[in-house]
Amino acid sequence: MRLDQLPPGHTAEVLAVEEPAQLRGQALPDPISRRLRELGFVAGEPVRLITTGPFGAEPLLVQIGYTRFALRRAEAARVQVQPLATQA
Repeated sequence: MRLDQLPPGHTAEVLAVEEPAQLRGQALPDPISRRLRELGFVAGEPVRLITTGPFGAEPLLVQIGYTRFALRRAEAARVQVQPLATQA
């Protein structure tokens, strides 16, 4: 599942941040994926989708630790997550 598919209010564990498609066997530089990892979207970290915006459901408000980020759907779609079994 991708972070942009997680229902609001649910928590998941980050599995990975996708790299862009490869072109002729070489990975293209991807500053967005790199920045997401720098912000804490790394394997094993819990992430919670707090809410979505009213128009087009953008941006997504997500929380990692005590920090909240507003992400575009396209950015959140790069983050692969595993929903946690217990949801409050």
